[in-house]
Amino acid sequence: MNKIIKEQISLLKHSATLAINEESDRLKKKGKKVYKFGFGQSPFSVPESVISALKKYANKNTYLPMQGLEELRLAISNHLNQNNDNIFTSEDIVIGPGTKELMFLTQIAFGGEILLSAPSWVSYQPQAIIAKNKVHWMQTSADTNWFPTPEQLESKIKSANNQNLLFFMNSPNNPSGTVCSNLQEIAEVAKKYKLIILSDEIYSQLTFENRYRSISNFYPEGTIVSSGLSKWCGAGGWRLGFFAIPKQLNKLKNSLKILCSESFTSVSTPIQYAAVEAYRGDHSKYLNAIKKILSFTGNYVYENLKSNAINVTKPEGGFYLFPEFTNARFSSSSEMCKNILNKTGVALLPGSDFGVDSEKMLARLSYTDFNGDNFLANIKGSKNLNNIDINKFAPNIAEGISKLKDWSKSL
Repeated sequence: MNKIIKEQISLLKHSATLAINEESDRLKKKGKKVYKFGFGQSPFSVPESVISALKKYANKNTYLPMQGLEELRLAISNHLNQNNDNIFTSEDIVIGPGTKELMFLTQIAFGGEILLSAPSWVSYQPQAIIAKNKVHWMQTSADTNWFPTPEQLESKIKSANNQNLLFFMNSPNNPSGTVCSNLQEIAEVAKKYKLIILSDEIYSQLTFENRYRSISNFYPEGTIVSSGLSKWCGAGGWRLGFFAIPKQLNKLKNSLKILCSESFTSVSTPIQYAAVEAYRGDHSKYLNAIKKILSFTGNYVYENLKSNAINVTKPEGGFYLFPEFTNARFSSSSEMCKNILNKTGVALLPGSDFGVDSEKMLARLSYTDFNGDNFLANIKGSKNLNNIDINKFAPNIAEGISKLKDWSKSL
């Protein structure tokens, strides 16, 4: 009976992000005050016009084409071309039940090896393990804004000794909240070695300053753009994501389409119709308002945490920080996070879940434990936010960060 499970599957554990959310809920049910800084989910509701579209099309009950609703794929390609200077057509777009599933199927289809920079999102490596793809890690640091240098990337490509390499790149980054500033240099290395890049841009519309730039602008022929509704649209539970795949990678796209057809068949029909409104409509007021809140909240956490005991990089997008507790003395970051949860009620994810050396006392902090709709309703207009707003509309953030800072001082 021991061999009933495949060897690579037996090496896996529950997804770290989902596990910490369930553990937090379990502790809350037992009466413990928990600050849910471990799970990365938008605190805001879906824009009203998109909800209305879902209601309108709730009666749509037939299967859609596996690749996705043509109208939606056209809306997404136009959105990318207008907002990010791309040149995609509707035929380049593949719709999936979240980008996580599309990434997984891509790993199964891909005949090569995987490059990851640490820290990286928790599911990239487990998916590689399932697909039996060898992973090559590049360790980064706050000194390089938690992204690999071009020299690091070129060195890793050479040492991998495999012509077929797929590099997962995530900017704004989960878990650090930073934005890659050397896209062109990385693109030049990728182009030199014909590296395929999967650019995970799920947080791209939540970039705080300046216009977001994609590495696909510098290396369009070798970059798959990955994004979806979950983060910017507050629709994580809707499970709709997409890949934009250049024509030069049609072989990979066609293989992915086959796997899609043999797995999820097609994405929920009403949600695809509603998503047309998400990508065709003007949601600039909504986006500006939620970015205003996230940026201010992130900076509040950053300013209140940074100290001699905590090293942390200023957030640039998304809703994460990646603090390092310099005075902490534990056997692993996992042990440290358990201690923090038990002593303070603050739930964090250990840096080791993101590929970082477990002996480094790093943890991911998601500053989304507040009622986003209530916050939005109370900052309409041009009101400038201040710390009073955080205490009033995001009390768990203020309390949890205070407890975390006191914990770091007690070490």
